[in-house]
Amino acid sequence: MHTEAHLSELGEFLRVRRAQLSPRTVGLPESGAPRRVPGLRREEVAHLVGISTRAYARLEQGRTPVPRTVLDMLARVLHLDDAQRDHLFELSAKGTCAPRRRPAQKVHPQLRRIMDELSTTPALVLGRHLDILSWSPLAAALLTDFDKLPANRRNYARLMFTDPAFRELCLDWRTNARICVTHLRLEAARYPGDPKLAALVGELSVADADFRQWWAGRQMNGLWMGTKRLHHPIVGDLTLDWDTLTCTADPTQKLVVATADPGTPSHDGLLFLASWTADSNRPAQDAAA
Repeated sequence: MHTEAHLSELGEFLRVRRAQLSPRTVGLPESGAPRRVPGLRREEVAHLVGISTRAYARLEQGRTPVPRTVLDMLARVLHLDDAQRDHLFELSAKGTCAPRRRPAQKVHPQLRRIMDELSTTPALVLGRHLDILSWSPLAAALLTDFDKLPANRRNYARLMFTDPAFRELCLDWRTNARICVTHLRLEAARYPGDPKLAALVGELSVADADFRQWWAGRQMNGLWMGTKRLHHPIVGDLTLDWDTLTCTADPTQKLVVATADPGTPSHDGLLFLASWTADSNRPAQDAAA
């Protein structure tokens, strides 16, 4: 049952996070005596949360659902950031229904209209599993020619971990790759048993040792905005600010855009690429096109 799998993964998440904290971190006195386990003891977490040690042990053993009030306290006691807190709540969900294969996504018409206006901005629409649903001509010139990729290869995480040119392009590859892993983990918690996501995770686990290690870990650093440093073969090094807009009609679709401060070398580089792609006079492309 998917409920048991959820609770088991929740228990593992709690154990790993507990091991990462010290008594001093949560305001407990340290006796100085050697500790048999790293981090906090079960009884210490249970005391801070306000439940019995036995009840907390059952949580870590995946033997019982977690009430909302206890989840709130756990998030505070374990010093979870926003991404970790979201992951905790997703893992506690009671996914008892058998997973269903969801239909292929198409970019939402409103996002598509926005994309058509972004002639001088690199932009992508990412869907479930970080599938690339649509891209602007400048995004293709900056990252890779998505139109030349087979449809089943148009996935941001797959490119990040299996495409050597994509890896060479990203100067902060490890940071960006770990963000991909976090978003996939959050989606796996939200949709347990999704066959397409399971296949993607299996593929990347076989293909890349870093992915295997990070998927097995519990560090959460998912972001939907930040800075990327790229080394482009034509315009050289670029530092771009990126941000994300979530589609209200379909929250699984996100418009990701990259910009640079006007007057900077990075901005000039984007303008050069935009003029270069303008010669082709191509509109934004969709994965289904």
